[in-house]
Amino acid sequence: MTRAEELENRLKLLVNFGGSVSKETNLNRLLELIAEQVKTILVCDRCSVFIMDRQTNELWSKVTLGLQHTEIRVPFGKGIVGHVASSGLTLNIQDAYQDDRFTHDIDRLTGYRTRSILAVPLKNVSGHIIGVFEAMNKVGGPFNVDDEGILQLISSLAASGIENAQLYESLSKSQLETIYRLAVTAEYRDQQDTAIHLRHISEYSALIAQGLGLPEREVENIRYASPLHDIGKVGIADAILLKPGKLTPEEFEEMKKHTVYGAKILCNAESTLLQVACKVAGSHHERFDGTGYPARLKAEQIPIYARIVSVADVFDALCAQRVYKPKWDPQKAREYIMEENGKAFDPNVVQAFDRVFGDILKMHALGDGKSTIIPGIHREMNRHNF
Repeated sequence: MTRAEELENRLKLLVNFGGSVSKETNLNRLLELIAEQVKTILVCDRCSVFIMDRQTNELWSKVTLGLQHTEIRVPFGKGIVGHVASSGLTLNIQDAYQDDRFTHDIDRLTGYRTRSILAVPLKNVSGHIIGVFEAMNKVGGPFNVDDEGILQLISSLAASGIENAQLYESLSKSQLETIYRLAVTAEYRDQQDTAIHLRHISEYSALIAQGLGLPEREVENIRYASPLHDIGKVGIADAILLKPGKLTPEEFEEMKKHTVYGAKILCNAESTLLQVACKVAGSHHERFDGTGYPARLKAEQIPIYARIVSVADVFDALCAQRVYKPKWDPQKAREYIMEENGKAFDPNVVQAFDRVFGDILKMHALGDGKSTIIPGIHREMNRHNF
């Protein structure tokens, strides 16, 4: 390939890079995307993106190709990455082991041999350093001046995308915290181990959604919206919600209204998560055969989110200790779910539940023996169905 052809190819890759970076709002996925594309553009063996953590005065990286799921932290001013962050200068090192700033710890840990390093500061539009690019082991020789220019250009394109993803992540965390606190408000009145219950509903629902093969965004929506399934209980009187004995038919009819109250609380929301939560709250007690409540919806008339949460909710309720019943063994609860296949539950959802049951068991074990449920939680389901 001639130099002109190589530059043209790099230009095309840079254009694609800019488009990809501008679309991704998930920070971890964005960092993975950047690392992969920089590796391709620079024709190098590995790329890491280090982000500045101003609270700890460190730089961290969750994206070191070949070390997935490993977080590396480097003190500001220490090592190659720390030096670039503190000085704001590009470092092009032909032999890492001959540079006093290079630390060998990671190579010793992984068995990797670092040779050449090109490290460039990531600067935002204000000129503040928000991280460092570190490319390693250029194929065919050391990094050259062209590589330096390319990586500096990439850093300017990537910095705005990273800051946007950080802002999006911060806003998402705030939204999720608000949703979680709403869920706690609903559950706290009649359940001691609220955190365990909400975690179970959230994780079981997400696992089942994954078992169904739903897109990742849909899985995340149900993970974070499902804890609001019983938000409507805030409208149920304590005399009914906290009653230690069996509900009368009239009281049970009132208890069933928590689905209607929940839907009204969450309806007309602009947030996608709350729109999903509205469907879950209003329909998670519908049955696949059309005999549920409040609207006696049948089969696919019931939103898929509600069909998923229905299975997760019943399983968690069965496995929970009550003052009026012992907790069920998870295998026994699984058998009940299978028995209700096509009656209470969507057969596809039941199959997905069974497919991921091993993971559900692991999640259940985290809270097993720690959760003591007091009267109220899903009482209407247990007293009238089990």
